[in-house]
Amino acid sequence: MENHTHVTEFVLLGFPMLHHFKILLFAIIFTLYMLTLVGNLLMITMVLASPHLESPMYFFLSNLSASDIMLTTNIVPFMLYATLNETGTISLPGCILQFYIYAGSGSSECLLLTVMSYDRYVAVCKPLHYHYIMDLRLQLQLVICSWFFSWTIPIISVAMLSQLDFCDSNIIDHFFCDFAPLLHISCSDITYVELEALLASLLLFIFPFSFITVTYIYIFHTILKIPSTSGKQKTFLTCSSHLTVVCTFYGTMITLYMVPSTVRSPEVTKSLSLLYAVVTPFLNPIIYSLRNTEIRSTLKKWIQRSKHKGTTMRCGHETIGDTAVLPSRTTRSVRFR
Repeated sequence: MENHTHVTEFVLLGFPMLHHFKILLFAIIFTLYMLTLVGNLLMITMVLASPHLESPMYFFLSNLSASDIMLTTNIVPFMLYATLNETGTISLPGCILQFYIYAGSGSSECLLLTVMSYDRYVAVCKPLHYHYIMDLRLQLQLVICSWFFSWTIPIISVAMLSQLDFCDSNIIDHFFCDFAPLLHISCSDITYVELEALLASLLLFIFPFSFITVTYIYIFHTILKIPSTSGKQKTFLTCSSHLTVVCTFYGTMITLYMVPSTVRSPEVTKSLSLLYAVVTPFLNPIIYSLRNTEIRSTLKKWIQRSKHKGTTMRCGHETIGDTAVLPSRTTRSVRFR
């Protein structure tokens, strides 16, 4: 029998090529993370509080923002710690848990984007039946199913991954516990694990992406049949935000997981993962804010309302101050007399 040292913790290397710029890298990632939290929390708050954003699309969008928050919060805080310390140590259970949250939140994004594409299909191709089809019951069913399957299906991969033996090397050339780096340092037979991961990717990635592609074929076909140019543009604008997010999300995912890792260097892989885990959640609320007039108008109303409240409070304090001085002067004059 071979003498192996079984691993109980891993060392994440992060970005060793950028150790001389770790303060700058920390500042950039931290700023993006804070802006991501603010942007997505603001999106959720606006959808919940504004009566103008009660349509199904914004309900799905608020769930997408929640998924973005979970995805980036699962990775970025530990990555910031590892960036400052130039390496980061994580236990085996902590590493498995980080991968599970990463897989669950990433899968929920895939399924929620699929649900949103169906919403856009109904809105464009069946506008007269939109409110009848996309009622509250169907919205809740689609969202619940998306969250349920996105967090249930990866459990099988996590269970099989936790049964692997990790020996000899505990160094992961990445900034978080991703699936491929863990398999790379395992000394167990990973054939069945890779097969299960392929089946899971079909359910959570390939099928949703195929569904989105088909829905947009029907959407574009319907748009092309609209006689007026302004009508085509107006209809396309209702889908442009979602289509932009889909292209950004799936473009990164396809490059990251469908292209063989042997073709890319580890630094390119980490850069793509950084784009997927940090930049994309940061851009999603910006894309919807820039391309959606209802969100922009709601945000402007909130800003104007806050400014008005601030002005009213300042004026109120000045009025209270003035009225507080006048009685004292009157009292003093009466007593003097």
